[in-house]
Amino acid sequence: MEISKNKVVEVAYTLHYDSFSGEVAEQVKSENPLIFIYNNGHMLDAFEENLKGMKKGDSFKFKIDCAKAYGEVNQNNIVDVPKNVFEVDGKIDEKLIFKGAQVPMKDDQGNHFDGFIVEISENTIKVDFNHPMAGEDLFFEGNVVNVREATEEELRHGHVHSHSCHH
Repeated sequence: MEISKNKVVEVAYTLHYDSFSGEVAEQVKSENPLIFIYNNGHMLDAFEENLKGMKKGDSFKFKIDCAKAYGEVNQNNIVDVPKNVFEVDGKIDEKLIFKGAQVPMKDDQGNHFDGFIVEISENTIKVDFNHPMAGEDLFFEGNVVNVREATEEELRHGHVHSHSCHH
């Protein structure tokens, strides 16, 4: 069975930055593969396009330029937030708020964002709201573990159901 629209795809891969021999950003083993419904809007278009037509057992090796992945780093998404926003009872919990920490935040309209703390100064905390892989070319190599038809329920719900997934 070929990878195409509404197929459940399972892949194992290694994702590198900079080159196929560069730093490993993520590794997904075949014992616990990435599982998704193809062409369902949850994966990068360029990732799916490189897998199109493949079958169980096929190997892949491809690069996705940052423009087709998570884009360039947008300096407008790196903002200084008043330090008091992070205070609880007038204090900052240094176990939660430190350089490099991922912090969930919400804007005035109730939209949720994850940010990464870049710098802590006397009155502000600089938070980067870019995707962590923004500005990176992505180098994937791996194999197709399985391909199957999505069930009607999976298509209705928009995600793959496993044995442990119940609604």
